[in-house]
Amino acid sequence: MDEMQNQDAPKMSSVDDSQEEHELSHTDKLVGVFSEPAVMFSKTAKFPPKTSDWIVPLLITIAASILAIIVSFSNPDVRQEMRQENEKQIQKMVDEGQLTQEQADQQAEMTENFMGGPFFYVTTSLSTIIVMFIFFFLVTGVFHLSAKLIFKGDATYKDSMVAYGLPYYILIIQIIVGLILTLAMGKAFRSTSVAAFLSLDKQSIVHFILSKIDIFSIWFYVVVGIGFAKMSKSADTKKYIILIVGLWLGFALLFFALGKYLPFLERFNAA
Repeated sequence: MDEMQNQDAPKMSSVDDSQEEHELSHTDKLVGVFSEPAVMFSKTAKFPPKTSDWIVPLLITIAASILAIIVSFSNPDVRQEMRQENEKQIQKMVDEGQLTQEQADQQAEMTENFMGGPFFYVTTSLSTIIVMFIFFFLVTGVFHLSAKLIFKGDATYKDSMVAYGLPYYILIIQIIVGLILTLAMGKAFRSTSVAAFLSLDKQSIVHFILSKIDIFSIWFYVVVGIGFAKMSKSADTKKYIILIVGLWLGFALLFFALGKYLPFLERFNAA
């Protein structure tokens, strides 16, 4: 009888088997972005996506960008450089017949009064917030749909937001480095690429190629590729990295080509 009772009694699982894997804290995920992104995203993918995993790094990146703008424009050398660039653009419009000299003088005066004032910082901050949020959702959508169509992954859009959002901590480091370079050299660094250190025609193919040789940007998009692979439960990380880096370079080339006719698109090459 005792033997039968022992057989019928449920077996106690070992301590190791009974332990459930706990979700990583946001701090652990932050560290994992820099140390072991593949391991970090693999563990993150086992739990429902959290809004904090994309909105926190995005908000910090926005705050860092705004702070970098404010600090940069407090530097007289940077303000003078921006003033000279604006004057060149206005003069080019005069030469091409888009503005009269009188209109150019008025525009230059308005820009001078606007630049560096309180209204400048308010409007710049608001536009930075709006543009970066729109950019985040659009890029996430492009990456998500591309991965879905090509690899048939099972990641949701929220999963993709986490895959794209957590690596933003790398961009925060990039912004800090760019700000340090700006203050040290008295020149506005909009990126940390090779092209940023050289005086090249921004519409030249050489400038475009060198603008993509950026350790932080390459690092960022590689980690994004790893994130998309792991959030999609894929064992083949390499194909996702190739896809994400390929989309980055492909759209950058498209905006570069269109930028010759639509100048406002040139800013997207810094992304």
